[in-house]
This record gives sequence, C-alpha cells and structure tokens, in this order.
Amino acid sequence: MKILIDILHPAHVHFFKNFYAEMKGRGHDLRITARAKECSIDLLERYGLPYRLISEQRTGTLGLATEMLRRTYRLTRVMREFQPDVMTGIMGPSIALAGALYRVPAVIFYDTEFATQTNWFAYPLAHSVCTPDCYQGVVRGTHRTYAGYHELAYLHPKRFNPDPAKLASFGLSEDEPYSLVRFVFLQAVHDRSQRGLSLQQKLQIVDLLERHGRVLISSEGPIPDELAARRVQGPVEDIHHLLAYAQVIVGESATMSSEAAVLGVLAIVIATTGRGYTDDQEARYGLVRHFTEDEYDDAARTIEQLFAGESPRSFGAQARLRLLDEKIDVTDWMVRYFESQFGGT
Repeated sequence: MKILIDILHPAHVHFFKNFYAEMKGRGHDLRITARAKECSIDLLERYGLPYRLISEQRTGTLGLATEMLRRTYRLTRVMREFQPDVMTGIMGPSIALAGALYRVPAVIFYDTEFATQTNWFAYPLAHSVCTPDCYQGVVRGTHRTYAGYHELAYLHPKRFNPDPAKLASFGLSEDEPYSLVRFVFLQAVHDRSQRGLSLQQKLQIVDLLERHGRVLISSEGPIPDELAARRVQGPVEDIHHLLAYAQVIVGESATMSSEAAVLGVLAIVIATTGRGYTDDQEARYGLVRHFTEDEYDDAARTIEQLFAGESPRSFGAQARLRLLDEKIDVTDWMVRYFESQFGGT
C-alpha cells in the first residue's frame, strides 16, 4: 500500500510518527508532505522522517486561503509522482480536495468541533473522518470513532516512557518542582472566536505558580518581555518528557492539556471554547479543568486550590490509571483500520 501523510502542525508529526514506523515496518510505502509551522520541520528532521516541504504558514484570511490553494496544487504534483493508494492527515482540507479531484481516498483525523468552516468543507469530500468517540460535532460523510484521544497515538505507554534524565537538557534537576504554562498564537481559521489571555492574566498565572516552584513557558508566538526569561529552552523532541514530570500545566492549549492528562498531569485550560476530548478528560477523570476567559477568576482560584490539598501529581497518577484502562493505543487502531480498508502490502 502507498500512503501519503500530510503534516500541517507540529502536533501532527507526533500523531503520525509511530504510524509511519509501523506501516513502514509492515512493508508499506509512505511519503510525507509538510507545512512549515513553528517547529514542525525541526521535529520531522529530528525524528528522521523524510518529507517534501510544500507550504509555509501564513496569517490572516487572505494569507491562509492563498497558502491552502498553493499547497493543494503542490500536493497534487506529489500525488502524480507518488501515485498513493490513500492519503491521510489531521484536519485535511488539502488532502480532501485533492483526493476528490484525483479520486484518491482521503482519511481525515480530527477532534476540533468548532472548526466549523474547515469541517464543513473537508468532511464530505473525505473517504472517512476518524474522531475520538467523545467527539461532539456532526460529521457529514463516513464517520469512524475510536476509544481514545489523538495524544494516545504517541503518549500511550506502549509508545512513550518518560525519562527524568531528559530534564537536565531543560536546565532542571530531577527533584526540582516546576509547572508549565502554555500560550497559543491565535492565527488558525478556527481560532477567530478565541479571545486569549490578557497580559495581566498571564502575569498573574505565573505569579501563582511560582509560589510552588519554578515556572517554564511554552508559546507558539512571542512571549511578553516580562516573562521572556522563563521560555522553555531545550530539545523540541523531548518536550513530552518535560511535560510528564510537571506539577501542573496551565494555559490556552487544549492539545497540550490533553497531552498532560494522558500523562497524569493536571491541566487547567483557559479558552473561549472547549473540545469533546477535554470535556471527557474533565468529566470522567478530573484531569482537565476548562474555564472560559470570563471565568478567569475561577481558574485562578483553582490554581491555588490544586496546591492546598492532595499533591496534584498523586491525584493525576491515580486518574491516569483509570484513563488508560478505558482508552486504547490509537496507533494500533490506525494500523488496523488502514490495512482493513485499503489492503495489505
């Protein structure tokens, strides 16, 4: 089987890296097309994944539309060369359109319900749309679900084991308490409804957390000057080792909050809209606490309360055991799905 994987975001590299290795090991032929966004290219290179760069991130409505048209055209050129049996990606507007035009099935993975414009366009064009079973949106077209989250494609214990020795490369000792803060750069189409945290709120979050240890900040975009000294410095491919040993994570990223949850780290996410998967992680396991920007004061009080009673790490470890008992290795599901739908070697 010939499989083309389209990468749009650094998180997509993590999601597909084990699938790539598994399918390669089973004798399938794979190609990767990539978009330069944040550290996506760095990750591909550090994981040793060969790729064809076909676009770079643009901003604004016109910029994003122009980028999509160009990357879709360049994607079709790769398709003509490679002749894939199937294409796959997360979100998937380019593979859905190119696949419909050239009659190549496109399998879309996604978990963001409020990306309504992209989903309205891409879902009906796809061969199938694969989502976590806690996905709350409507899928027009063939819908497949699995009992997991995107993050369990690469952070399931079968795929990832945290190594405390990796903390040294981030300037931390193994017994040093620290928390993580994550800010996002609201430039995607589905981010238009998001407000984001104010500077004052960001400063207060850091102040609250620093009462209980060191604070490191991960950010998609520029960090305010007042907080710049706390930016995470270390190997981009080892960020999940850093996340795994944090006391808590607070910020605007649902993805990193979900990563924390499956690693047993409590997460407070402050964002205008929620996700089905963070709702699931909150309601079933108590590993995520979601607040809107209007509920910021409640979020701040929750940060203080996390350190007032039982250790956040102790609670998170117990909740993670329940989560892993009920959820699956998503990479294994992907391998079985593709081979059952599109054939073996």
